[in-house]
Formats: sequence, structure tokens, C-alpha cells
Amino acid sequence: MSTAERAPVLLTPGPLTTSYRTRRAMLVDWGSWDSDFNALTASVCSRLLGIIHGQASHACVPLQGSGTFAVEAAVGTLVPRDGKVLVLINGAYGKRLAKICQVLGRDFSTFETAEDVPTTAADVERLLAADPRVSHVALIHCETSTGILNPLEEIAKVVEAHGKRLIIDAMSSFGALEIDARRVPFDALIAASGKCLEGVPGMGFVFARSSALAASAGNCHSLAMDLQDQHAYLAKTGQWRFTPPTHVLAALHEALTQYEEEGGLAARHQRYAENCQTLLAEMAALGLRSFLPAPIQAPIIVTFHAPRDARYRFEDFYRRVRDKGYILYPGKLTQVETFRVGCIGQVDAQGMREAVAAIAESLREMEVFEI
Repeated sequence: MSTAERAPVLLTPGPLTTSYRTRRAMLVDWGSWDSDFNALTASVCSRLLGIIHGQASHACVPLQGSGTFAVEAAVGTLVPRDGKVLVLINGAYGKRLAKICQVLGRDFSTFETAEDVPTTAADVERLLAADPRVSHVALIHCETSTGILNPLEEIAKVVEAHGKRLIIDAMSSFGALEIDARRVPFDALIAASGKCLEGVPGMGFVFARSSALAASAGNCHSLAMDLQDQHAYLAKTGQWRFTPPTHVLAALHEALTQYEEEGGLAARHQRYAENCQTLLAEMAALGLRSFLPAPIQAPIIVTFHAPRDARYRFEDFYRRVRDKGYILYPGKLTQVETFRVGCIGQVDAQGMREAVAAIAESLREMEVFEI
């Protein structure tokens, strides 16, 4: 089978390329109230909690839908209707979180830095000192608009020192970058099945501080997205309140088994870091420049400046690379033209070299020489 005939490798921040074992796990049908499926749910939640060492302090609440569903559920459930959220923004997903606050009718303020500038603990210290009405701070850990990594631990300490609550969108970092609930104080950490755990999309989950979750009854704007009610029902019956994504959960259960076989978070981080370094080195050899400096580049997705050559068109470039077996991601910046290449999923450093070779061949076909 030729490269062009096989399923393409997804070099995106999710959905991403999964293993055959993970896909095969979806061939079994599950009864949503069956005791075996209830045990599967309990196992997945327990294993997920173990990744953040959160068993003593937090509950894992699964939710149907994409990661954004889980972000909205966390804000709607855990932020009181008279609360106020300080949203830290340096990309599209921070802006989306602010939009969620607006739609839910939660009071909020924003602090926005440039897309290549992390929010700092000093910024948060100053902002919280200036506005005592803030009850919660919302942070994107790894902003996949660019791949920038924000300093989570330092910010978390400032938030705790001010007696405020932290909500972390860890969609693109959970499972690959260490977040230890014993060391990093937070009320909610939000992630999803189709990211660094290498499951398939369709399920979000929120690690909610148990005391905050218990105190949140009646906060939520929505029946379907009420994490407190979802958790209470799961705890009482072992079942989801509404039809669960059975095949997605089964795939995640299998993906977690492979995650543990690989060596857990340390091994997953190492592979992604090697992918990232290989990608940066090989692309630099072509003359393609990364958008972010190395100290703030997370090993999740890399943004590259588009070639300056007038013959470059992203749509043509994307199609040619796809025909060679690799799917890239368009840029999400408003000021400069870029494209993005993910480092996560069932791919290794050799796979990244092969992807860059496909990129180089595509640019030659387009006669793009001014990089």
C-alpha cells in the first residue's frame, strides 16, 4: 500500500492518530446500564485521577461531548452566579473561555497578552490585588493557537495566596505535561479523551475539587452540563445520567492501558518532546521558522511562519502534504500567516522526519523557494 493510499497521519492537536488497539476497542457494543460498562467507567475515572495524584482531593467527572463542552460545564457548575472570573488570554482558546463566561452570564474580566507572550505570576498578582471581586481565575495551560506554555505552577500559587479559585484548561497538556494536584492548587482541571492520552474524541472530563463540587449544587445553567449532578448520580448508581459515549469510553480505557505500558506521563512526555525537537530541527534545515522561542514552546504543537514566496498558498500546500499521507493544521493567528504541525498522537521522531520530508517535497512541487 502506498503512502497516499493508507490513512493519513494527523499532525494536529486532536483528533489525532490513534493505535489499532484503540480503534479495535470500539468494535464492542456496551449496554449503558450494564454492570460491566459501569466498571469500565469507574476504572477510567480512577486511572485518570491517578495521573494527577488527585485521589484524596478531587473527583473525576466525565461528560459527553468535546473538550469545550467540559470547559463550559466547569465554569457553569463551579463559578457561582454572583462570582467573577479573571480570564487570562494569549490565544483563541482563552478568548473562547471568555465567550463562555459571557454566554453563561458570569461576570468576568480579561487580561490579554500577545500570542507569543506568556501570562506571568506577577501579572496575576497585580490583577488580583486591583480587583477583590474576582472569585476565580481561568488559565489555558498550553494555548494551542501557537503552542505556547503558560507558567501554571507559579500562577496557581498566586491565586491560592489571594484566596481565589483556579480553573485550568489543560486540554492539550494533560497526560503529557506534569500537573500534580498535591502541589498545584486548583478547583477544576479540564481535559478530553482525544488529546495526549491518544483516545478518540467525544468525551471531556473535569477534575473538580471535591469540596467545591459539593458546594456547587444549584449553580449550573444547564441540566445536561451540571457536573455536580453528574457526579452525584455516578456516585450513587455507577451510571451516567444520560446516554454515555460507550465506544469512546472503551477506546479511552484501552488507550490508558497503552499509556501505562509505555511508561505513563514521563514516557509520553519524552516521546512528544523528541517529536518536537526533531520537528524543529528538520524544519529549520528547510529554512522554516517557528513562531515561538524555545523556552515557551510546549511539545504539543508548533506554529511555523508561512513561506514568503508568492507562490505559496496554504490550501495547495495542505492538499499536497495530505496526498503524501500527513494532515497539517492551519494557522490561527490574526497578524501573521502561519501553519501548525502537531507533535502528539501515535507518531515518533522517525515519523516526524518523514512528515518534514513530505513538507519539503510539497514545497518543491509548488516551486516555493523563498522561505
